Amino acid sequence: MTLSLHTLRPSQKSKTTKRVGRGNASGVGSYSGRGIKGQKARTGGRRGLKRRGLKQFLMQLPKTRGFSQQKNMFAVTLERIASKFKEGDHVTPQELVKHGMLPKGMRLKVLHSVGFAKKLSVSAHAISEKAKAAVESAGGTVRLIRKR
Repeated sequence: MTLSLHTLRPSQKSKTTKRVGRGNASGVGSYSGRGIKGQKARTGGRRGLKRRGLKQFLMQLPKTRGFSQQKNMFAVTLERIASKFKEGDHVTPQELVKHGMLPKGMRLKVLHSVGFAKKLSVSAHAISEKAKAAVESAGGTVRLIRKR
């Protein structure tokens, strides 16, 4: 079918909204579909309209009790560290940021991986027990960085 003026159709996205408040003859005059009185009939009346019970009020409160997970901790395996660093290097979060292995501003957690055998000095915010044992068995040292 060729494209011409009589074959044009409106696009799927275009939708004309109903124009209310244009007189009684339009079918949506007088109260314009808002009813007669009350907060919802006024201009800007629906925005602050909230009627809630105790349960909804309690559900809105932030849940601050109990355990809070460390969301800014980033895990890096010993295998990835060994692929970027040479024997005897000092591995810090700043060095990992330079190598693109750790996002800036994140805290570092080192995890164990099979086949690690490099003598490295590792400084991290957290380290797993197996990773610590693997670094020390290879002749390296582990230092934990305290959170200030």
